[in-house]
Amino acid sequence: MKTILLDTSFLVECAQNRVDIHGELTRILDFSFNVGILDRTLDELETIVSRGGKEAAAAKLAKTILLTKHITIFPTSGGHTDYLLLERANLETIVATVDRDLKARLKKKGQPVIVIRGKKILEWVGA
Repeated sequence: MKTILLDTSFLVECAQNRVDIHGELTRILDFSFNVGILDRTLDELETIVSRGGKEAAAAKLAKTILLTKHITIFPTSGGHTDYLLLERANLETIVATVDRDLKARLKKKGQPVIVIRGKKILEWVGA
């Protein structure tokens, strides 16, 4: 079973545009998977909520969804979230992100990425 790791930017974007993450992942993936986040992602969402602004409501919604759904939270020993995601990406762990730099680094590493297209649908982008 593969793991789909969700990046903070991906979660906020999906919450803003009301994207059904699990439904879309089921639609585009033809293998069994579980969905997870890094513990640092929750910290980043909390930071966005505390700053206020238009992303705060989306971050709060994303955090609520994560805590009510069956999402695996992977503990880390600290560090920048993007680097931790990059380290964990492999054949069994796929990252979902809208962060341009992270996408470029994952593609350079030869890893597929899950992205949002047209603000409503998810797409699997091969390396």
